[in-house]
Amino acid sequence: MRVLVVEDELYLAEAVQAGLRLEAIASDIVGDGDSALERLSVNEYDVVVLDRDIPGTHGDDVCRIIVERQLGCRVLMLTAASHLQEKVTGFEVGADDYLTKPFDLKELVVRLRSLARRPRESTPPVLEYAGIRLDPFRREVFRSGRYISLTRKQFAILEILMTARGGVVSAETLLERAWDENADPFTNAVRITISTLRKRLGEPSPIHTVPGVGYRLDEASQDQ
Repeated sequence: MRVLVVEDELYLAEAVQAGLRLEAIASDIVGDGDSALERLSVNEYDVVVLDRDIPGTHGDDVCRIIVERQLGCRVLMLTAASHLQEKVTGFEVGADDYLTKPFDLKELVVRLRSLARRPRESTPPVLEYAGIRLDPFRREVFRSGRYISLTRKQFAILEILMTARGGVVSAETLLERAWDENADPFTNAVRITISTLRKRLGEPSPIHTVPGVGYRLDEASQDQ
């Protein structure tokens, strides 16, 4: 999962980012609405944690633009106000969920995972491909009925590959989606994680390397 945190209180944004990192949730942070729209134009996010009262383009307008452009990401609106009308307005402009400040990080993580598992138009809530069943909400993976214990990064990589349903995903895309913008582009983290993920999944390996391009899941390699 990759999250964009739009929050002008830098200490809060950095605290949220640090907390999400511990949950293996990649996140980028920006402090105003204009920067948020710029990031959304070049990066793909699963959820946007959006403060309503931010400099530049107002949070409500950012939310409206996300909906109008059909960017596909969910919006979790943040506000310091707890009045019902504030929440009503947020939902009216397209927010998927609402959280009032101050909030507990654990609640934020639960809400983010709940939002991320909501299907986009063609994505089922539970992914099944190449003999593998992955439940994003329960964080469970089974291969031919056998439970597979994965680390958070292994789970994130596998989820991305399963969503692609046999399509080739580049190492750069995996790094961008499973880590964050501060990840070293020359790191071998993706290669190492793929290697350990293959061992966890067992033989025959469903993950194929496409030389010079990336990785894909092979449905013909289903465990028998």
